[in-house]
Amino acid sequence: MALVLAFDTATHVATVAIVGNGEPLGERTTRAFRVLADADELLRELGATPDDITALVVGTGPGSFTGTRLGLALARGFALSRGVDVAGVSTLDALAAGAPGSLPVIDAGRREVFTMMSEEPRALPASELDVDGVTCVGDGALRYRPTLEERGAVVPPDESLLHVPHARLHAAIAADFGPADAVWPVYVREPDAKVPA
Repeated sequence: MALVLAFDTATHVATVAIVGNGEPLGERTTRAFRVLADADELLRELGATPDDITALVVGTGPGSFTGTRLGLALARGFALSRGVDVAGVSTLDALAAGAPGSLPVIDAGRREVFTMMSEEPRALPASELDVDGVTCVGDGALRYRPTLEERGAVVPPDESLLHVPHARLHAAIAADFGPADAVWPVYVREPDAKVPA
């Protein structure tokens, strides 16, 4: 059985999915530290093993610096140990794929959001977004709902699954599979932690 393992750990809600022949066979919303355990449980439910994984898709952010790094480290370790190719998919792109025509908005901390502007990821205050009549999805849209709605945005209800960067969507839009070390994170800005001079 040829399966693709996809996961994203860049936001506070991590997701993991197993996809076969382009169809999602199982998916979970989880925490970043549980991604591999949940992947193993999904494989067992399918009667499959890690040997059945023929490719990986990993969320590359932007989002939490630590979460993004964790996801890439997991993908690289798994890919190198199993000899499979990896594709990276922007967390923003996965959110947008789940709600076509919407604007993905991820909480960036520092009173900012990560979003797409002119097809490039950017970090800026939610109050600077031009969102009149635009549907905004993601954890940043939830956190800054009042600001975005004041600016004319439509934000789906808090419980809407449109706010989750589903791993199955990562797998659906993945391209350019190759060596694990060719997949890089999308940070957008420098990390908070600095190496002492």
